[in-house]
Amino acid sequence: MSDETMKPNAPGTTGGADATSSAPPSDPVLEAERLAAEVDTLQGQIADLTDRLLRAHAEMDNMRKRAEREREETAKYAISKFARDVAGVADNFERAKQAVPADAADQDPVLKGLLEGVTMTEREFLNALEKNGVRRIVPKGEAFNPHLHQAMMEAHNADVAPGTIVEVYQAGYVIDDRVLRPAMVVVAKGGPKPAPAAEPGGAADPDPQSDAGDGAGSQPPPGNDNAM
Repeated sequence: MSDETMKPNAPGTTGGADATSSAPPSDPVLEAERLAAEVDTLQGQIADLTDRLLRAHAEMDNMRKRAEREREETAKYAISKFARDVAGVADNFERAKQAVPADAADQDPVLKGLLEGVTMTEREFLNALEKNGVRRIVPKGEAFNPHLHQAMMEAHNADVAPGTIVEVYQAGYVIDDRVLRPAMVVVAKGGPKPAPAAEPGGAADPDPQSDAGDGAGSQPPPGNDNAM
C-alpha cells in the first residue's frame, strides 16, 4: 500500500462513517408534526378531488336527464304545429253537420247519406288525431278551467252552479298535457236573472192608501140626527 493510503486522518477530522454517526438525532416531536401536516394536506387534496368528482358525476347525470327529457318532449310535441293547423278542418266538419237541418236530412235520402258520410269522416279524423296524442275537448256542463277554456261571455242560469260552462262556441284541442287551442265557452253566473228595469217616464203605481184616503174624504159628512 502507498503512504497516502496508510496516512492517518488529520487531527480534528473524522471519517465519513464517524460523521454520519455523530450527526445530532432529529426531534421525534417535530418529525411527527411534519408528518401530521403532510397527512392533513393530502387528506384535503383527496377531499377536494372527491368533491370535484361527485360534482362532475352529478352534472353528467343532470345533463343526461335533461337530454332525455328534451328528446321525449320533442317526440311528444313534434306534431303540435301540424295539429294546430288541422284543428280548423275538424271545425269545418262540425259546421257542415250543423248547416243541415235534422228534418231536411230525414226527408232527403241523398242529404241524409251525405250527412252520415261527413259524420263518419269527422269521427275517423278525430280518431287519427287521438292516436297521435291530440284530443278534442267539448266541455259543456263542466266547471270552467282558465287553463283549458276561454270565456267569451257570461250568462245567468239558475239551474247550474256558478262557473259552469253552458255553451261551447268552439271546441278546444290538447296534446297530452299541453293546450293547443282553448275551448271558447259561455260561463254561467248562476242565480236568477235580474228583473228588468222600469221604463223611464212610466206611470207610477197608484198608492192604495192614498186612494183610500181620497175615498174617505169624498164621503159626505154624517148627518145630524138631532137636527129638527
